[in-house]
Amino acid sequence: MLDFQAENLRVALRAAGPTRGKDSMSATDERYLKILVSPIRVCRAYKPKMGQRDKAGVDVKEFQRLYQSDPFYHWFGLDNPLMYAAHKAAGGMTSIYRQIGIGVERLFRQVLRDNLGLKTEQAEWSYTLTGANQKLRKLSLDARIDISDVADEAAKGRIAAWLNEACQRLDVEQRVAKSLQGAVFEVRQGYKSKDSKRQNADLANAATAYTQAYLPCVVVLSNQIDSDIVTRYRAERWGILTGEESASTLTSTYASCGTSLATSRSCLPTTSVPPGPGHSNLVGNLP
Repeated sequence: MLDFQAENLRVALRAAGPTRGKDSMSATDERYLKILVSPIRVCRAYKPKMGQRDKAGVDVKEFQRLYQSDPFYHWFGLDNPLMYAAHKAAGGMTSIYRQIGIGVERLFRQVLRDNLGLKTEQAEWSYTLTGANQKLRKLSLDARIDISDVADEAAKGRIAAWLNEACQRLDVEQRVAKSLQGAVFEVRQGYKSKDSKRQNADLANAATAYTQAYLPCVVVLSNQIDSDIVTRYRAERWGILTGEESASTLTSTYASCGTSLATSRSCLPTTSVPPGPGHSNLVGNLP
């Protein structure tokens, strides 16, 4: 199944990417595809634990032995191999989403590094705070662009223009907007969970980002995001980009990053809508 998924991505890239109409992808696209797909391959070995915490997971024979030894479950016929298949599929789906999230996070960071000439540490962002019992905690978001780290003057101007437009859309106070030196990103494949603890942590990250002169931004590669989350995050002055097919560089992940994420140097197929007039690409084309 995973090989089939990887081939699907290759087909999409050949149809929509910089190698459109060709039988093969560029070496860069192949490298990006590997970054995206490699985490998903761990799902091959997934097995449900079925409450056996000391094991890596149980196979179908162990499952049947466990459930057949339980009179209650056995009475209901829950020791059927089809029940094992259902458990494995349910857990496997959760694992796939998690691993896709890891892949897109790594991919986004690598694309920023390659297209903006950033070092590994320049594309990362973290900070420490003192928690309970005076213990230090390290918190982080997935990627960073600091204008001062970008050598290309055209890219600097493009990023500055995008920041200005994003701040206007979010109604960020003008003095704060002028102080911003870049952006930090939380990258996700989708965002439908309403986990309040997770959201509160993100909002705390945003507060720290602003104190360090960065605009916080959620980057979602799919268009799957809960509308209540969008409302709450925008109220806290988070930029939100999703995988919508839109010309708006202020709402679309692909339009905002121009052809760098969509076709030029990425393993992600392009959207059919080019960035709209008067909107600045966040990454754009670098030679």
